[in-house]
Amino acid sequence: MNKGKLLFVPSGGLANRMRAMASAWQMAQHTGVKVETIWFCDWALNAPFRAIFAPIEYKEMTVREGRTWELLTLDRPRKRNLRIPLLFQRLCFAQRIDEWQVTPLKNQGFDFDNWAAGKNSYMSCYQDFGDVPNSVYKLLFHPVDAVINEVESYRKRFSPHTIGMHIRRTDNQESIERSPLSLFTDAAQREIDLHEDTRIFLATDDEPTKHALKAQFGNRIITSDKPAARNGIAGIRGGLAEMWTLAATSTIYGSAGSSYSVMAAKIGENQLQVLTQEKTNK
Repeated sequence: MNKGKLLFVPSGGLANRMRAMASAWQMAQHTGVKVETIWFCDWALNAPFRAIFAPIEYKEMTVREGRTWELLTLDRPRKRNLRIPLLFQRLCFAQRIDEWQVTPLKNQGFDFDNWAAGKNSYMSCYQDFGDVPNSVYKLLFHPVDAVINEVESYRKRFSPHTIGMHIRRTDNQESIERSPLSLFTDAAQREIDLHEDTRIFLATDDEPTKHALKAQFGNRIITSDKPAARNGIAGIRGGLAEMWTLAATSTIYGSAGSSYSVMAAKIGENQLQVLTQEKTNK
């Protein structure tokens, strides 16, 4: 009996790809569909899968790097590639779903499992679909040794009460507007008032934020000494190490509009508080 095949292309940043892949895995468990995941490097995540994670080679799902010629055949069709892959995909697959279609389909209550079962399908995606247990993330994703070593170097500085903070800045306007620094400093001070031994692991993409928190809380702050750049393998490994370190803290304080701290909480199965304030009309 043909249970179906799915050619799956995760897109977006690190957390987006992880939740999309976890959903595809869950689909495979429900339907018996064999999932072949192809990982393309691009501006949103410019690192090969093998450079940040150990291989995934289960009978239900395999992951491999996208080949150069597949940029014009299996990559997701969009303006920058003149939608050329769409022509090939329409010939080779019985059905397909593009990344931009996933949210409307979810809102309609679409049955992704039924869609995939028994078919030869293509799908690109940057988000979760379906109900994915947190345990799936720990099953699929195992950082490479260089990342684990960095995590351990952070954890050596933990106190019995170490909280995590993810303060997103740079290109995320929602985080900037709805999660100002003052919300994080107030939360940090509350934790210190309750627990004298509080330490704060800080994950951020913004150097001024590091300097500000260090100036206020001194050696309570644990954070990377490297510039917060995410445009190469070293930077992406650093971001992954920070995600796994956040997962090891007792509570994570996160930023609005960012899936990064949500993913860390799924991995660690710890408490997440997204610090937000209402938008103001200008």
